[in-house]
Amino acid sequence: MQGKVVVITGSNSGIGEATAAALATMGATIVMACRNLQKAEVAATAVRAASGSDDVHVVSLDLADLSSVENCASEVLSRWDHLDVLVNNAGGIWSDRQVTAQGFEQTLGVNHIGPFFLTALLLDRLKGADAGRIVNLSSVGHHAAFTGMNWNDLQGEKRYSTFGAYSQSKLANLLFTCGLAKRLADTRVTANAAHPGPVRSGFGMDGDMTGIVGLGNRLIRPFEISATAGAATSVYLASSPEVQGTSGGYYVHSRPGHPSKQGRSDAAADQLWEVTENMITESGFTLR
Repeated sequence: MQGKVVVITGSNSGIGEATAAALATMGATIVMACRNLQKAEVAATAVRAASGSDDVHVVSLDLADLSSVENCASEVLSRWDHLDVLVNNAGGIWSDRQVTAQGFEQTLGVNHIGPFFLTALLLDRLKGADAGRIVNLSSVGHHAAFTGMNWNDLQGEKRYSTFGAYSQSKLANLLFTCGLAKRLADTRVTANAAHPGPVRSGFGMDGDMTGIVGLGNRLIRPFEISATAGAATSVYLASSPEVQGTSGGYYVHSRPGHPSKQGRSDAAADQLWEVTENMITESGFTLR
């Protein structure tokens, strides 16, 4: 990874921070794209200490605001003349329905729409790499979206459920990966999705999960794996020569996993792509 530039979203803690530390140790330039800059600077200091590398940087990114996504992409493009890897790591889960700055349901907005837009803005720079890679964090939870994307109520306006919204967003990550792989087939850029496993991190611990759902999240923490273990598949997909040229896959424990039938639907991937592009452009933003 020597000389490669890697952007990792949501890397101020947990899986993202562990991914940053591992890739920095391999010699990569690390760009930590995070919402909370104070926490990100603390994490960057820890990553530098753990990796022995000072080539670790922080940029601002709030996936719940497409203006912030646009600004983040502009900063990355202005500060680094090449980009080799994008790890769309950041995500969240919310007990109650909330909306982003552009009025999107928060789970879909942060877990899918924001990363979709960021990827689109950075894609040309990734195409300039010798072998660009995009890693999207999905989840085995996508299997819980039993009937696929809820096209009639995509944003939970009629009925919202915490895990329904989350599982749909993780299915969206998988379909986005499939859509990317299809559209990048004639380039040197690959796109793959990863399930990190049940990780003992700050996920859902900032007051976003309340009531019985929040209590359950805390009760299972002693049985979860470490952030380092959870980051292993992301690190593998970002760096391993074993997956050079491999695209459109879903990986668990650094091995090909078994996506749901809905997650393998080319028609759904194409529909989601079109719907997402329309949501972004109708909000006044340009995909380039």
